Amino acid sequence: MGAKLRSIGLRTVATIVVAALLLAGTSVRAFDEELHTIATRPGVTQPFLLVKPARPPVASVILFAGGNGLLGVAKWATGGRGSGNFLVRSRALFAERGFLAAVVDAPSDRTADGLTGFRSTQAHAQDIAGVVAFLKQRADVPVWLVGTSMGTVSAANAAARVPQGVDGLVLTSSVTRASRRERESLKDVNLKAIALPTLFVHKWRRSPSGSRPHPGSNERAPSPDGPARVGRPPAHDRSGCRTPR
Repeated sequence: MGAKLRSIGLRTVATIVVAALLLAGTSVRAFDEELHTIATRPGVTQPFLLVKPARPPVASVILFAGGNGLLGVAKWATGGRGSGNFLVRSRALFAERGFLAAVVDAPSDRTADGLTGFRSTQAHAQDIAGVVAFLKQRADVPVWLVGTSMGTVSAANAAARVPQGVDGLVLTSSVTRASRRERESLKDVNLKAIALPTLFVHKWRRSPSGSRPHPGSNERAPSPDGPARVGRPPAHDRSGCRTPR
């Protein structure tokens, strides 16, 4: 039964992520948004924006933007303004499908450099564990981590270090090579420690040099600017990540 629920959750999240890719430039109706700040480490707080569905949530998702992760959610106005990142910009799509969505910002001790050089650390994973616990208190439903670009490092790092309470992982446009600016990639994460259902969504052609997909995906879905393949990598692909069957 648990495996069946995980499979249903995987397909549901996959559908929403692909919908977000296709509809990222369109407008969706506004949902209630709340700003929260929780204590996660001594003297450190973690801010995040919570987007609530109109009905009891079917699951929760934590959305990780790329870049340096400095979103400034405290300054956002309710109604859709904020980061141009496609996941963050499409947060209402998740609420529209019944998901409780948390958009995480950089913690209070990272307001200068953001998450640069911090995404693969234990401290960052601890901050995210606090958000997971918060969501579990709000709704006793599955929690999925969803990252795009550099956000995939944050999501994978949390899944590897603090998987308690996390039910699945989604990585879109994964960064597999570090750059001078960001200095981290999925290679800095202990991928072998991830034992959660994991979905890779990656544009198969014209990928940036630092964002090359791993082989093994076998389902196709349309992308705004080129073909994409949606699916899970083989159980023993080159990344070393184990994907449960």
